[in-house]
Amino acid sequence: MSLIDLSKQVALGVDIGGTNTKFGIVNHRGEVLDKGNLKTDAYDKVEDFIDALYEHVAPLMEKHGTEKHFDGIGVGAPNANYYKGTIELAPNLPWKGVIPFAELMTAKFNLPCTVTNDANAAALGEMLFGAARGMKDFIMITLGTGVGSGIIANGNLIYGHDGFAGELGHTIVKPGGRKHWSTGSEGSLEAYASATGITITAKKMRAEFPESMLNQYPEDEINSKTVYECAMKEDPIAIEVFRYTGQKLGEALANFVMFSSPQAILLFGGVIKAGDFILKPAKLHMERNLLPIFRNKVQLVFSELDEADAAILGASALVWEK
Repeated sequence: MSLIDLSKQVALGVDIGGTNTKFGIVNHRGEVLDKGNLKTDAYDKVEDFIDALYEHVAPLMEKHGTEKHFDGIGVGAPNANYYKGTIELAPNLPWKGVIPFAELMTAKFNLPCTVTNDANAAALGEMLFGAARGMKDFIMITLGTGVGSGIIANGNLIYGHDGFAGELGHTIVKPGGRKHWSTGSEGSLEAYASATGITITAKKMRAEFPESMLNQYPEDEINSKTVYECAMKEDPIAIEVFRYTGQKLGEALANFVMFSSPQAILLFGGVIKAGDFILKPAKLHMERNLLPIFRNKVQLVFSELDEADAAILGASALVWEK
């Protein structure tokens, strides 16, 4: 019997976004040995995309050993179904309908392939390589263009009966509230706490307060980054945009905590660059809305993973999550 030298075993992690796809070769220690990217939206057919991905990845794979050194491929993608290996009805991807993505990848790469949604992949990456090492119960919230989430309970991702559990960004935080630009639902967390939601809040507030520094920017330059710049210059309206966002996030987090009683909530994504402007009101309103038995027990922490590599690490973690 020959022993496998784990130090040489690697996985391919692929993170598919609406615009860009990132990929990387990752080892057991969570080190990204090699990486690259390609445009997702340049390929109208999924088969063409997988062919292009193979062209990009093959030279890296050759560099890091033979097929036997690769334990598999992990893919994080919007609307990906872990059970079926499919990407289903993803609104931000160019390929419509239900796509047997894992099957197509295995046929091309001759390696086992596992898929899950991008926030679930991030949660796994955090558990194996990041701030949630050693934790068995936590919730990952990704705050980017949208709001994604991955729920870990008893050391396992919660997938639900159909593979789509954990869409906390689409839970309602303000009944009859702001209409979501894509789903049409009214008052969802994503409509307030995503970068898109922050932009909408900022545009509303600056219209009400002409003296705000935010009015020095043209309409199309108002985004979470410009709000942060104004908040850093102590503009009270920009600070209020983040306070309101943090309040809505905190109220939602209280509900999530009372549902699965996590040890921690990990926040990840572009929006968390606002730091305490969002974290302090989020923590305040979370604690305020919790039953006493839950108070002061849940850590609210920022992700430790490098934002550029987190998605790749998370996707590769799928290969080793057993």
